[in-house]
Amino acid sequence: MHFTSKLPDVGTTIFTVMSKLAHQEGAINLAQGFPGFDSDPKLQQLVTKAMSDGYNQYAPMPGVYGLREQIANKINTLYGSDYHPESEVTVTAGATQAIYTIVSAFIRPGDEVIVLKPAYDCYEPAVTVNGGTIVPIQLKAPLYKVNWSAVERAITPKTKMLFINTPHNPTGTILDKEDMMELSRILKGTDIILLSDEVYEHIVFDGKQHESVARYPELRARSFITASFGKTFHNTGWKMGYTVAPKALIEEFQKVHQFNVFSVHHPSQKAFATYLKEPEHYLRLNDFFQQKRDLFLDLIKDSRFKVTPAAGTYFQMLDYSEITQEEDVEFAKRLTKDHKLASIPTSVFNLHQEDFKMLRFCFAKDDETLKKAATILCEI
Repeated sequence: MHFTSKLPDVGTTIFTVMSKLAHQEGAINLAQGFPGFDSDPKLQQLVTKAMSDGYNQYAPMPGVYGLREQIANKINTLYGSDYHPESEVTVTAGATQAIYTIVSAFIRPGDEVIVLKPAYDCYEPAVTVNGGTIVPIQLKAPLYKVNWSAVERAITPKTKMLFINTPHNPTGTILDKEDMMELSRILKGTDIILLSDEVYEHIVFDGKQHESVARYPELRARSFITASFGKTFHNTGWKMGYTVAPKALIEEFQKVHQFNVFSVHHPSQKAFATYLKEPEHYLRLNDFFQQKRDLFLDLIKDSRFKVTPAAGTYFQMLDYSEITQEEDVEFAKRLTKDHKLASIPTSVFNLHQEDFKMLRFCFAKDDETLKKAATILCEI
């Protein structure tokens, strides 16, 4: 049987590679980005109750209305937007499914999509499999600031979509108000769709605020925002998220959504509809994860790694250039095998695999795990 792969260059993800190696070596896994603690027992009880109450058949295609109502209320309250739960919110099987569906709904062969790199690894395959062309813009270590002039120069009549991600995985950086104003200026007068990946919106540090696209009317009018309950509430295995966008965009999204997923886990939707009524469940996360970040950074302050503190997410980039000039993939594997600590080498996310000698560590772990990991880092 003969066929041609639509994704010939896609292999096993670095997350799978490093987590498998961590398991084989019995290493501490600060590689894959999942929280090392359980979600709130109250939330788990709400899911169990929903099952017992009979919410075990298909949910409505856009999502349970009560949940869409709470999502819209949360976003509108935090960011001064005006999303309508009936026509501008869809519940999805995690943010990755939302992203793939957005791309599938709009990208045709020949369309160009601007991606800021390093980029989360689901973006580019979604574009490629739908016939689009990636236009990469490389961000430079250690600050990974966006060169908006370069973005502006990359726009052509074929540009259909632009991805942004704030707070940013893997770098832990955030876009500020000036970034959003520049982005608004650049896109004004175009028909470019903005896809804003905001799955870490509730994990921003040092008193800064999350600059959601929802805050900016001119951007909001052309944008999809994707978000994740899994990242927010420590249950990535539930694969629950959502997207919001203006009515005309959501209608196109749902035309695809109804045929690749239709609807997502009904009991979880009922549980989140209740859980979101208490804002402290998500508003307290900034402080919770900042304590984790600060503990981790304090523990490694005497190590040879160079640090720019993460401004958001639960990932910390560490510069190892004063330790070795090994390629980051090789150093990450050696760190896992010889020192029993797994991380993510970040060159795999860069244009031409450019190597800035940076490893990404997930600090969403219990304190004891972070202390053990820090001890290893200080000994290298």
